[in-house]
Amino acid sequence: MQHSLTRCRGDAARTVSPESPAVATDSSPLNAGSGSLSDLAQRERFLDALAQGIADGSAVRVLLSKPTARDDDLERVTARPLVLRGERCLSFVFKHRTRDITKNEPVATALETLAALVGARFAHAHLFTRDAELQLMMSRKGRYTLHRARLDVDDATRPAVAAASDDERGDDAQHDRQKHRFLSLTAPFLAELGVTTARHELVPAMARKWKQINKFVEVMSHALESAGLGAGAPLNIVDFGAGKGYLTFALHDFLRRQAAGAPRALDIVGVELRPDLVKLCNDAIAKCRLEGLRFEAGDVSSFVPQRLDVMIALHACDTATDHALHTGIRAGAAIIMCSPCCHKQIRPQLQMPPLLKPMLQHGIHLGQQAEMVTDGLRALLLEAHGYDAQVFEFVALEHTSKNKMILAVRRSGRQDTAQALRRRADVLAQIAELKQFYGIREHCLETLLAEPSQAEPA
Repeated sequence: MQHSLTRCRGDAARTVSPESPAVATDSSPLNAGSGSLSDLAQRERFLDALAQGIADGSAVRVLLSKPTARDDDLERVTARPLVLRGERCLSFVFKHRTRDITKNEPVATALETLAALVGARFAHAHLFTRDAELQLMMSRKGRYTLHRARLDVDDATRPAVAAASDDERGDDAQHDRQKHRFLSLTAPFLAELGVTTARHELVPAMARKWKQINKFVEVMSHALESAGLGAGAPLNIVDFGAGKGYLTFALHDFLRRQAAGAPRALDIVGVELRPDLVKLCNDAIAKCRLEGLRFEAGDVSSFVPQRLDVMIALHACDTATDHALHTGIRAGAAIIMCSPCCHKQIRPQLQMPPLLKPMLQHGIHLGQQAEMVTDGLRALLLEAHGYDAQVFEFVALEHTSKNKMILAVRRSGRQDTAQALRRRADVLAQIAELKQFYGIREHCLETLLAEPSQAEPA
């Protein structure tokens, strides 16, 4: 059976810290026994933690989502700390249905703006700090719940995930400095792929794509560093479902320049089902005289590399993501990066637990739950096989809402120690409990990992 990788492609005055004992850890709800006053206290704790995070420089980003009114044109608000002409500010992006508005406000004013929006226009508020995440959620009845999750400081994926949030951290967030780009508009391949003109000017319609390409390379650069793959390390990389090759070419260009002219053994393969795109990319390689890069026709079920350091599969439909993850795990890839979509296998299997039945009776909620369970199990299976894994939101690689990414970095050290084996057993127990809770009979990746590999390497 062929599994194709189709692209659906001022200082704050508050004193309560995110570390305050008033805020629970391990994602525990904080409103046990709450009444109306206690509900409001959850909102105040979130705002206090936000103010303190801004004051001590630990706050990285604030996100407001889920508008309280269906007809509200304002869909989302993000805010990040920065320093503008020596003054500490928050940089807002107000995302409307048809436009984005950017605005910078002094800290005191910005905190008032956020306080006015939380609960009144947005039901969800999310605060990201350097070592924790706080999420405030308001129900339809106006009841607040506050969750706090501490980040694992030893997780090798943390630098890359932080880069994906496009943050500028702390007092070093200078608004006036020139924005760093990981690629140059003068790269010849950009003109061949239509990102720039022949005079190396950015095509206006490709401005968003240009930003996305740079963000991808930035995230990958942090992942490579976390995996111990330095500037001179030989690399075998496969990009399944490479499409027109924007990201494949960009990664090749970055890795060549990273070596600063020194010899570097690179073998980067873009695997794509559509022969016309394979020819387009190979023609661009020949014209630009690039070495260590090629495109081949095929998919994850037909192309099995002999060696694999980095496996990429973006917008792989349904169980094609599982086959890509399986390929990366079996090959012992140091880095696995997937952007899953079209979650179809788990949804028909889901049995609604009685407690969740009133919520999951709505089709949209059931679909979201199936997506969350599918990707959550994928991340746990990666952890059980020796990886640090994170599921996070990435800048949309195509103009789509499907912008979730799974990033896994293989843990260093032996995986047969008593501690590693206990960790694996704990994760496998969590997987079994989740499957039992939702009545899941089979998860494709788990099935693939249980079978002996019979594919011959390419």
